[in-house]
Amino acid sequence: MSDGLQIRLKLAFSNFALDVDLDLPGQGVTALFGHSGSGKTTCLRCVAGLEQAASAFIQVNGEVWHDTARRTFVPTYKRALGYVFQEASLFAHLSVRGNLEFGQKRVATTQRVVQMDQAVELMGIGHLLDRQPDKLSGGERQRVGITRALLTSPRLLLLDEPLAALDGKRKAEILPYLERLHSELRIPMLYVSHSQDEVARLADHLVLMSEGQAIASGPLQQTLARLDLPIAMQADAGVVIEGVTSGYDSDYQLLTLNLPGSNQTMRIAHAPQAIGSRLRFKVQARDVSLTRQPDEHSSILNRLPVVVIKEVTADHPAHVMVQLDAGGTLLLARITRYSRDLLQLQPGQPLWAQIKSVAVLA
Repeated sequence: MSDGLQIRLKLAFSNFALDVDLDLPGQGVTALFGHSGSGKTTCLRCVAGLEQAASAFIQVNGEVWHDTARRTFVPTYKRALGYVFQEASLFAHLSVRGNLEFGQKRVATTQRVVQMDQAVELMGIGHLLDRQPDKLSGGERQRVGITRALLTSPRLLLLDEPLAALDGKRKAEILPYLERLHSELRIPMLYVSHSQDEVARLADHLVLMSEGQAIASGPLQQTLARLDLPIAMQADAGVVIEGVTSGYDSDYQLLTLNLPGSNQTMRIAHAPQAIGSRLRFKVQARDVSLTRQPDEHSSILNRLPVVVIKEVTADHPAHVMVQLDAGGTLLLARITRYSRDLLQLQPGQPLWAQIKSVAVLA
């Protein structure tokens, strides 16, 4: 039996064609990211069996759900999956507890991997169990919907833009619960989104979709740092880094983080964290400047020695995007062509990256 998710699909509509060939990790969160109409939801519906591709092979950690070559098709109700839509679609006539019990009844007692108490605690909905759905906020409804999906003890959890219908406050409310799913359960997730912030915060693996095709697939950090992808040209282009806490300055309330695979460190304004714990943050390309020598008297806190890997013209002719290696951690910098020429930029050149701002994601 093969671990991981294999998804090979060919599906044609009158004005759209889906053609993907993906080998994805069998654990963690894989984000399908792209603009509306890129094929993200269609791909998810095929994995769920709600849409049948003319040519398909879908295998989830060794279990084949669809193989047109062998005329194998497992109907949706027999696939060990949970599906969370933009709207929770709870049964209005049932209480929260009743909705959860409905999900749990789909699975025989002997096959239940996720228990009611565990799922309720994980999503923080214990105080909602006796309420009716019309007495819940949008964020609460979505948390109940996710809990119901978990109680089917899925081998794969599908989330189709679960935060799209929520305002900023409700999104902020639900994101920590999604992070708990990620860290505490070993259920692989396919997460559809067109929000780069959500993807940066939750995903381990990134699939970029465009016009029905997967134009890139790989670990989040490396994929965001690629200069050959359109995502590198967006206004909020940048890299995601997961540092390990190595110290804390209580006087200045600064957390010291070791960069992955490196002895380099960064300091971030943050509350204390246990030594050895991980913190995910984003460094945007527009917040990185380059210099030949670090300015010791600058207000910029983080200055890292880097080596230039390559550069490409940005979406505006006055700028270039530069890919940098900071001791094994990839960074992007957006600078002017004037600055590029002033620095006489070339591959292999040692420089200093000055990071003006860091966005903590967790």
